[in-house]
Amino acid sequence: MKKIGLVTIGQAPRTDLTPELKMILGEDVQIEEKGALDDLSLEQVRSLYPKPEEEVLVTRMADGTEVKIAGEKVFPLLKEKIKDLEKNKINVIFLACTGEFPDLDTKALLIRPQKLLYHTIKAIAQDRTLGVVIPSKDQVPSTYERWQNAVDKVVVEACSPYGNIDNINTVADKLAQSKVDVIVMDCIGYTMKMKEMVYDKTKIPVVLARSISAKIISELL
Repeated sequence: MKKIGLVTIGQAPRTDLTPELKMILGEDVQIEEKGALDDLSLEQVRSLYPKPEEEVLVTRMADGTEVKIAGEKVFPLLKEKIKDLEKNKINVIFLACTGEFPDLDTKALLIRPQKLLYHTIKAIAQDRTLGVVIPSKDQVPSTYERWQNAVDKVVVEACSPYGNIDNINTVADKLAQSKVDVIVMDCIGYTMKMKEMVYDKTKIPVVLARSISAKIISELL
């Protein structure tokens, strides 16, 4: 059986994510999951909450509770979990987060969704208007900064993938009114159903972080 590692910035298992990955990878692929917050209580996780100057990341606990954490604070925990997967002789690891992190010293092939998204969008929409869907309004400034060099114009809308799914329709309506050319759902938490909802509302091409990552992983396997 083929095997990959999955490391989330939240807690494992990601029951909202792995079934959709297997739809693309196939049921014969075993996914070993690790979460940066696996050993922490909700109270302990609150100590990782981002300060104003820190990068905001949005993830979930194993029970589905949404949490916000600082990228700088979770990075050391993330490295530990990647090392654990490497010790189990896993040579393809999916970093299930679209946040930006420093380079990770790993022998395994590390799939980093943010890099995949950025270069894909730049290749297909460099002179277009890009709509970006993100989990939190706290991420709006960094999102503009991240994407403005990839495309001609950026429109950002915030909607948590872990909240009321009807909010996806509201965001889709706003993007349609903004007349964007391509939409990227810039968080691993967004599901295939959410992508379909956005497309049904807008009839605009939508790139989903989790599915494009899974397709690259399937090529490597």
